[in-house]
Amino acid sequence: MIIGVPKEIKDNEYRVALTPGGVQQLTTNGHHVLIETGAGEGSQFMDAEYRQAGAQIVPTAADAWSAQLVLKVKEPQPSEYRWLRSDLTLFTYLHLAAAKSLVEAMQASGVTGIAYETVELPNHSLPMLTPMSEVAGRMAVQIGAHYLEKMNGGRGKLLGGVPGVLPGHVVILGAGVVGTNAAQIALGMGAQVTLIDTNLDRLRYLGETLHGRLNTLSSNVLNITEAVRNADLLIGAVLITGAKAPMLVTRQMISTMQPGSVVIDVAVDQGGCIETTRPTTHSHPTFVVDEVIHYCVANMPGAVPRTSTYALNNATLPYITRLAELGVEAAIAADPALAKGVNTYRGHITYAAVAAAFQREYTPLDTLLPIDTIDDR
Repeated sequence: MIIGVPKEIKDNEYRVALTPGGVQQLTTNGHHVLIETGAGEGSQFMDAEYRQAGAQIVPTAADAWSAQLVLKVKEPQPSEYRWLRSDLTLFTYLHLAAAKSLVEAMQASGVTGIAYETVELPNHSLPMLTPMSEVAGRMAVQIGAHYLEKMNGGRGKLLGGVPGVLPGHVVILGAGVVGTNAAQIALGMGAQVTLIDTNLDRLRYLGETLHGRLNTLSSNVLNITEAVRNADLLIGAVLITGAKAPMLVTRQMISTMQPGSVVIDVAVDQGGCIETTRPTTHSHPTFVVDEVIHYCVANMPGAVPRTSTYALNNATLPYITRLAELGVEAAIAADPALAKGVNTYRGHITYAAVAAAFQREYTPLDTLLPIDTIDDR
């Protein structure tokens, strides 16, 4: 199979979809890999490393997009929509429930779009979303600590405090992968942490396994309102697989926070779980609402691309290999987890939550392909 890896063009996105090690595995198995020149430089992978691994370095994005299977990290940007076509399979993070224009472009082109974030194992874990959620959760606390510093517009609070001085209060909405990793880092820094979720069993487990100044709360409006008011750092870490994030924090709640407090909405790429959220970029990462600093960068792990690229490729490479070895349709038919990643196919929306987000027609994938084991929710 011919596999293409274009250079990411989203603002300050330095990750790349394949490491040289991943390229070597694919080329050893007889596949042809096209790497756009400079695609790996942001992650410190040079063209020469890819060439040595067996890739062909191509001069333009058009060359990389000409492949049968295109691998990316982030969703196509508007200038890339022209490369979408019916005989192409695109494998990347898509986050379509918050991207109406991209949904329209993918439907119109007939491209087969497989989203990393909706590939789902039988135990409901998300193998390709997990590593980036781990990165984002850990980053959220260090970024929050940075913006709490006075010279960065914050309250001037040290999250860990010092003897005789209370620590900062970190409130985390969601106890999934992002929330758990954020809690680990915040507790490690000595902060007081309040973790809010609907799943009491999950809260019970984390209460037993995480050590430090941890409080857990059941998610309801009253508890969220009170916690937000007392937060120095509020982290939105809510996820409904493939769907738009639920709005849990209102503008009124944000207005009760102390001036110079910080909000980080990691759920921004699924629409955000905080009313005042709007997507920002690494070039312009923050804005202020009601004297509260908001950081809502939709590709947070892009700031640590070397770590992120390795972590992502560890998770994606087994699926990429399967797609290349079996062919796209056979690989999808053979693997229900991979089938759940298919969001668009031949002009159809094949993921229910994406169709619901824009009131569009949903077509179950098993009506288009001979798949008997898909359990699309």
